Amino acid sequence: MDKIRDEFWGKQMSDVMTQIGREAAIAHVRILDPGVIEAVLHGDEVAAGSRNPLAFKKLREALMMGFVVREKAFERLGAVEATELVTAIRETIVKHFGDKLGGPPA
Repeated sequence: MDKIRDEFWGKQMSDVMTQIGREAAIAHVRILDPGVIEAVLHGDEVAAGSRNPLAFKKLREALMMGFVVREKAFERLGAVEATELVTAIRETIVKHFGDKLGGPPA
């Protein structure tokens, strides 16, 4: 049962994080740069590198959904498992999108 539970939450988190990455790339938002997630959540389109209101709106919605899914995963899996899951998915997305999504300097 734990394997099914882990796969379910892994898929949910992966889907949302992939959507966030996709929309951030389309809108040219360096979502992993400091302060950018907060700016997007507050609707600040200055964080976007191009004028694509639809992609920005979808990015903002995906971020909000990400917080909901993450909270549910923490409730169901526990903090340690959920954090490990989020970290693994984030690393996969960074590998896929490269530096298009920003991030702290190496």
